[in-house]
Amino acid sequence: MAKVESFNLDHTKVRAPYVRVAGKHLTPSGDTITKFDLRLAQPNQEYLGTGTMHTLEHLLAGNLRDHLTGIIDISPMGCRTGFYMVMDGEQNPEDVKLALEKTLVFVRDFDTVLPGVSELECGNYRDHNLQNAKDWARKVLEQGLIVQETVRIPDGVSSQ
Repeated sequence: MAKVESFNLDHTKVRAPYVRVAGKHLTPSGDTITKFDLRLAQPNQEYLGTGTMHTLEHLLAGNLRDHLTGIIDISPMGCRTGFYMVMDGEQNPEDVKLALEKTLVFVRDFDTVLPGVSELECGNYRDHNLQNAKDWARKVLEQGLIVQETVRIPDGVSSQ
């Protein structure tokens, strides 16, 4: 089975909240695609509820694009501790951190109708929690985001 980058990250050594370059891929045409780990919750200690994740996904999807060009996709992590963001080209992680901070301020202060929340626009439009999303944004801003270096699990070390 192929080695997945996130399964080689030592989740016991990272310190959320953070922005991390999770990988770079060079396409056959010579373009670079960069994947970022936007981690809000400390792995294996806390996680976001599904409604909170879903609401943050909707708000990050639009607002991060207001601050960064080249975003291809923003997707929630299955472990519900953050999001992956895939971008066209190479981005400075400090610039991504600043854009995420601006977006979290936007989420914290959000007071209007959530975008894309109808049966027509969303596959699970009833599962949202704006108040918890705002609370998480506030918490992350108070803790302060960092740029996290990748801490790999050493070769030959296995949890099994």
